[in-house]
Amino acid sequence: MTQPLVVFDNVVKHFGSYLAVERMNLEIYKGEFVAIMGSSGCGKTTTLRMLAGLDKPSEGEIRLNGERINDLYSWERETPLVWQNLALFPFLNVLENVEFGLRMRGMAKAERRKKALHWLERLGLEEFAARDISQLSGGQRQRVALARSLVTEPPILLLDEPLSALDANLSVRMQSVLTGLQKDLGITFVYVTHSQSEAFAMADRVVIMSRGRVEQIGSPQEVFLEPHNRFVAEFVGGKNILTGTVTGFDDAGLVHVGSEHGEFQARLPDGKSVAPGDLVTVCLSAEHIDLTAQPGRPNRLACTVVGEEFIGSMVNIHLEAGGGLELQVQKPHADYDRLGLHGGQQIFAEWDGARALILRGE
Repeated sequence: MTQPLVVFDNVVKHFGSYLAVERMNLEIYKGEFVAIMGSSGCGKTTTLRMLAGLDKPSEGEIRLNGERINDLYSWERETPLVWQNLALFPFLNVLENVEFGLRMRGMAKAERRKKALHWLERLGLEEFAARDISQLSGGQRQRVALARSLVTEPPILLLDEPLSALDANLSVRMQSVLTGLQKDLGITFVYVTHSQSEAFAMADRVVIMSRGRVEQIGSPQEVFLEPHNRFVAEFVGGKNILTGTVTGFDDAGLVHVGSEHGEFQARLPDGKSVAPGDLVTVCLSAEHIDLTAQPGRPNRLACTVVGEEFIGSMVNIHLEAGGGLELQVQKPHADYDRLGLHGGQQIFAEWDGARALILRGE
């Protein structure tokens, strides 16, 4: 089996009495694009800073290429970091910014200039080499920061929310630049973000964190389609959460769950088992619910339409079932128009039992 490039082995980080990262175990492989995401204060940036050498683990070990790096200073590691604010030097022009790391390594002027110009050309910035940083757009500054980090040809690049200051259109364009660059170079990217859309669009694997703890690691598809617990389901969005008690099983392998809203079916994720009487939490994606006045499936709830939300090509329809249970249903505009819904309307939400997932970690 391929040896991982980066290993977090039981890593813990305290700031005084505050536990910022709790017992992290993570392997990152050469050529991977790994995104670490979660809400503010979850520990994602602290994790990145420990890998960069800006913070030291309180416990555990971090290894890079098999070497323990806990005690190495940041400048002794091949782990450059692209900051959220980019941290470009305003007193240096574009070329001088890109050359800076090579100059600190003592590379001869002619050689470092040649390498810096190569990376400016690669990132479409060669015409801006003599410009001041203040004369560049946000996207251009972003590419200068990338060139400055990549000019030393490191095995891994760390990025701390590098697109957060860009407008939506530019952010999408820069996502394409980053993924294309990463694939071309074969460099490992470790990317911290609070944005699900960024992480899911770019990463090979995502790490979901909450309160210093890793909640789930997997491909974007795995995390979205099979969240391990309620936190992950709610964090990725578009999920409805139902709770109930296991009442039995059927020949199709589905679990029957009884709740105050009635009985419905759900499937078990691989590796999880339940028994009659067990309390379970069930996740149902908004796009897997159908709305009808005449239900024909056993999994259904009588609901009231309480509102809608237009999000690009889709519409989020908000419903309320008995006992104050809120449901979200997502439909394309054409389907929404065909339904002819209005506030206060009574309608049934129904779904296939195999689409409802019993959460692994609940």
